[in-house]
Amino acid sequence: MQQPVNKLKRGLSTRHIRFMALGSAIGTGLFYGSAEAIRMAGPSVLLAYLVGGIVAFIIMRALGEMSVNNPQASSFSRYAQDYLGPMAGYITGWTYCFEILIVAIADVTAFGIYMGVWFPDVPHWIWVLSVVLIIGAINLLSVKVFGELEFWFSFFKVLTIIIMIVAGIGIIFWGIGNGGQATGIHNLWTHGGFFSNGIMGTILSLQLVMFAYGGIEIIGITAGEAKDPKVSIPKAINSVPLRILVFYVGTLFVIMSIYPWNQVGTQGSPFVLTFQHMGITIAAGILNFVVITASLSAINSDVFGVGRMLHGMAEQGHAPKIFSKVSRNGIPWVTVVVMMLAMLIAVYLNYIMPESVFLVIASLATFATVWVWIMILFSQIGFRRQLSSQQIKALEFPLRGGIFTSVIAIIFLVFIIGLIGYFPDTRVSLYAGLIWVVLLLAGYWWKTRVQRTIANATSE
Repeated sequence: MQQPVNKLKRGLSTRHIRFMALGSAIGTGLFYGSAEAIRMAGPSVLLAYLVGGIVAFIIMRALGEMSVNNPQASSFSRYAQDYLGPMAGYITGWTYCFEILIVAIADVTAFGIYMGVWFPDVPHWIWVLSVVLIIGAINLLSVKVFGELEFWFSFFKVLTIIIMIVAGIGIIFWGIGNGGQATGIHNLWTHGGFFSNGIMGTILSLQLVMFAYGGIEIIGITAGEAKDPKVSIPKAINSVPLRILVFYVGTLFVIMSIYPWNQVGTQGSPFVLTFQHMGITIAAGILNFVVITASLSAINSDVFGVGRMLHGMAEQGHAPKIFSKVSRNGIPWVTVVVMMLAMLIAVYLNYIMPESVFLVIASLATFATVWVWIMILFSQIGFRRQLSSQQIKALEFPLRGGIFTSVIAIIFLVFIIGLIGYFPDTRVSLYAGLIWVVLLLAGYWWKTRVQRTIANATSE
């Protein structure tokens, strides 16, 4: 008698997915990476986050159009295969796994840095090892437990950011918590002007800004385990513009109004540094707890995303079949264990170079992220070209402007890849990214050759 095959379970509610959508973009890129972006652009980084946010929303709508039409756990890897061909699906899926692994290394690195604020004498790598083991254990439980934990992680940091913005407005206009002395918003232009490093500084900061938005594409992957993807996915995606305005532009507006932008360093989160500067030590401690929660949330999502992508790719024949194994609880446990082992690279990196690891990792992640986004947009173009005008009109969640809008976003993202190559510090990650793509092409050629040989041998 054949054993029943375990499958992924639809255990994610609209509430879970909406907060995963919020949590995915409120993480290391905002809390830690924003410091470097501020140093590059000055106050005009607000404009960079706004422009980057518009492009991120276009990408999400392109993905949403396909996800609502055909919900899949492997999401954009499957869409790339269906609408661009098997090789595109193979490259997209593996590059996403590479992207999220790199992002996870950045996230666990940031976790070690945040813990260093409270425990400066403890080496970063100890915290990194601890968080890898804890998050791995969480992801081996049911998807409902994962979704519930992610909901509370995201809920807590969203609530705290809103409180921080309200408190910041109190300091800016009424001096509440600052001895009654209002700081005003003059810091936005009194240290070299709004475009303090020129328009070029704003443009150059776009690379780190786009890294901050990396991870939002996980909404598409949740479609395979969503209870009602046709309702939950559009709701989650349509919340993107508001959260970009509130959580990116709003928070950085408050920070740079209170704290001179040219004094923002990279030794910890600018959020925490802002309140330490104002002498509000309790608030600084609370915020450090929030950024720790945010990094835990991001790592949690990273492990989830790679697990589901590898599972879907194994079912498509693009990854080893062992990755398709699912536990009784509906968890692709092999992929979770592999992700944990891969994240141990972060433990080693934090042991050998704790100070310089973040920028290199962030730029490498940006290349992989942008590559995946470009493939999502090309997939949407391929999807649209297969439809008749009547079918396009019948789409339940269409991208406004269709193919034209996707082409504009692709041009912008190609420009971002050019920026990665512009900086000497990040150029190495562009080379590494291109080598990665070449290796994938070689891997795909070898895989298809082996499959062809087996098929020929079987037919004989």
